[in-house]
Amino acid sequence: MIDIKEIRENPERFKKAAKDKNIEVDIDRLLAVDTELLASKQHLQDIATEKNRIGKLIPKQTGQEKQDVLAQLAKLKAEEPQSEEKVKQLQPEFDALMLLVAQPADDDVPLGKDDTENAELRREGQVRQFDFKPKDHVQLGLELGIIDIERGVKLAGTRSYFLKGDGARLHWAVLQFAMDVMVARGYTPMSVPLLMKDEAMRGTGYYPGSEEQTYRMERDELNLAGTAEVPLTAYHSGELLREEDLPLKFAGMSTCFRREAGAAGKDTYGLYRIHQFDKVEQVLICKNSIEESNKYHEEILSNAEVVMRALELPYRVVVVCTGDLGRGQAKKYDIEAWMPSRGNYCETHSASKFYDFQARRMNLRYKESATKKNVFCNTLNNTVIASPRILIPILELYQNADGSVTVPKVLQPYMGGQERITRCP
Repeated sequence: MIDIKEIRENPERFKKAAKDKNIEVDIDRLLAVDTELLASKQHLQDIATEKNRIGKLIPKQTGQEKQDVLAQLAKLKAEEPQSEEKVKQLQPEFDALMLLVAQPADDDVPLGKDDTENAELRREGQVRQFDFKPKDHVQLGLELGIIDIERGVKLAGTRSYFLKGDGARLHWAVLQFAMDVMVARGYTPMSVPLLMKDEAMRGTGYYPGSEEQTYRMERDELNLAGTAEVPLTAYHSGELLREEDLPLKFAGMSTCFRREAGAAGKDTYGLYRIHQFDKVEQVLICKNSIEESNKYHEEILSNAEVVMRALELPYRVVVVCTGDLGRGQAKKYDIEAWMPSRGNYCETHSASKFYDFQARRMNLRYKESATKKNVFCNTLNNTVIASPRILIPILELYQNADGSVTVPKVLQPYMGGQERITRCP
């Protein structure tokens, strides 16, 4: 959420932010409602002040003077319900419009309409050149007996799957390795709830806007989280933190659920775009400082790159353009791994910087030691690893001519020293 004072002072900035991000919000209507709401609240305050003044006068008055004062009080009481009703009508509209306002992107974010206009920063690692005809991850998985999509679809519908035997072990190995990296880098490991109240979804910026992508449990008024970002970022919602305790660094491992609404016919092959997956997510909560947010944005990106380099996977880093940014994101980096079967670098990580956008929505603050003021925190998040999507480049890039797959060296200790995946019975 944006500070309404900033919108009042520079509405054109927020109109441009919405246009750049392809987000619909009526800033003019918001300001009109804001003006009416402020006037109604001020009128109520004036009435309360005057009632209090008159109340003190009444005991001192007699005769006609007292009757005149009582008449004034009656008039004020008659006006009060009208203003209260006005506030009751305007407040929900104001709150709803405020939730739609987009945070302006940083000045160095490229202007663009969608992900095709993201800007590449750099490439890391060498793309493997095969001296045999490589198979894709589905072919490898079926022949090795480690992936079963057919039975997944039979039981759970499209975009579902089973990981079997060494496929499941590889999946767990990469997740545990990523978590161990984060713990070694000073992040607190967290096991999180997956069912979230609407308040947590709104607080982190997923509502309004992502309702169609979310599995909603209407009967219980709960939502299946699409990422551990939601519970980790909302963990301290409504709390007043101590400045000396910041930054807070969390790493959460969880199953994630996404409906992929609107993705019909898109990326339907294999394990790339699925309804359920597991992810290690990193969330960082720091002081309200552009400099600190920028510093930690680079840190969370670096954390993910440490994992990718350890896995020896070629990847590139891109700066996401305005049209591919979410409502609350001021800047985002994507890491894209090379996937031979897709013939391209494809997204595996997203590192987002929000400043105080999420914290305002969650009322997440800290007491500034120098000023003793309560200040909204800044928040950031990034994927550490998401599986089974990351299994696509691992299986395809580590395959051998005989159909086996070499286990990446850093994962071998997590698989009991196993060096290769061969046919699973």
